[in-house]
Amino acid sequence: MAYLLKAAHAIDPQLHLDDICDVLIEDGEIAQIGKDLATPKDARVIDAAGKYLVPGLVDMHVHFRDPGFEYKETIETGSRAAVHGGFTDVATMPNTNPVTDTGAEIRYQLDHGREVGLVHIRPIGALTKESKGETLAEIGDMVMEGACAFSDDGHGVQSAGMMRTCMEYVSQFNRVVAAHCEVESLSANGVINEGRASTRLGMFGWPALAEELEISRDIELCRLTGCPLHICHISTARGADLVRQAKAEGLPVTAEVCPHHLFLNEEDITTTYNTNLKMNPPLRTADDARALQEAVVDGTIDCIVTDHAPHAAHEKDTEWEIAYFGTIGLETSLPLMLTRMVALNKLSWTRLVELMAVNPRRILRLEPIRLEAGCAADLTLIDPNLKIDVTEDYFESKSKNSAFIGEKLCGVATDVFVGGRRTLAEGIVTPQGEK
Repeated sequence: MAYLLKAAHAIDPQLHLDDICDVLIEDGEIAQIGKDLATPKDARVIDAAGKYLVPGLVDMHVHFRDPGFEYKETIETGSRAAVHGGFTDVATMPNTNPVTDTGAEIRYQLDHGREVGLVHIRPIGALTKESKGETLAEIGDMVMEGACAFSDDGHGVQSAGMMRTCMEYVSQFNRVVAAHCEVESLSANGVINEGRASTRLGMFGWPALAEELEISRDIELCRLTGCPLHICHISTARGADLVRQAKAEGLPVTAEVCPHHLFLNEEDITTTYNTNLKMNPPLRTADDARALQEAVVDGTIDCIVTDHAPHAAHEKDTEWEIAYFGTIGLETSLPLMLTRMVALNKLSWTRLVELMAVNPRRILRLEPIRLEAGCAADLTLIDPNLKIDVTEDYFESKSKNSAFIGEKLCGVATDVFVGGRRTLAEGIVTPQGEK
């Protein structure tokens, strides 16, 4: 089906594009883009006036739990959540069961993603077998099957020697190592940020140093090996400073941050013990959150990700100490960024598109998506004025463990095109594309 998007505000920093224009989608591509385009026969016209059209959003850090933990999320339900949140591409972390550490597991995710047909699934392979940090995983096999990056996310690779081996090997394949930075001998038993929160609530603390020490180590290993390094879910001001310094030296280091670390902090954890606020790494201080927002604006942070971590109700509705770490985030990420940063003039639309569409594709070595004729029609249409109430009923995700339930946000994706198929139509998920 052909679509003509009329009077969209097109934003694409790759083309220095920031203008009102029409976009014609035919045969899975952008056929034309310009002013006052003629409507082809049989094309469906979409009034995009007042809306923003951007290259399809990418979340390069999600957990879909499939295979092995389908009671939390599946590739289908995760894809529904992703497209509902405005995403065309998601990179899935390997902590499944079995761990995604061979080409067969990469192929499983790609095949199931194509069957669902809502978004592009971009599997990330494990660095080490079973993510145990002991033996190199089948890196070459996974590259051949389509792995876009490598990570033992959920665990830091504790041995510096093993991490060096991983980075030296991955560097041969033009892929990035995405590092979960955590020195487990320091974070052991920690369930909340070490400091005011852990003292106030009487729980074992998780020091910022556990994250920062491994960020520093992995940057030095990047310097040694030359392997591109991506720092996952930064949560501290010092961590952002370490990345800033590495970039100033010209090292191939990039970094990501999650909305919950930007907009929540340890003081939000009260004696109600809302376990949706328990995540890894933990919520840090208000000063850390402010510093991370500044790092987003100044270019230190390259990507906004969700670390979408679905869990079943019984895994969260329990005592804080034994509740599972993590929060879902695919369906609130864009509205949070629009409400808390763009609408407050802390962040431009251009910078938002860099963070959520352009930079993740570059880091993952994916083909660029540009708003120009001949490019694949992987597109997100956004209404900046549409208000949403974040309730459990709002989510397409199988799990409902959101840290932002109860929030009122403004700005949301209304339509998503994946390969020219309209997989989100006026806010409604349309499996296999609109007919």
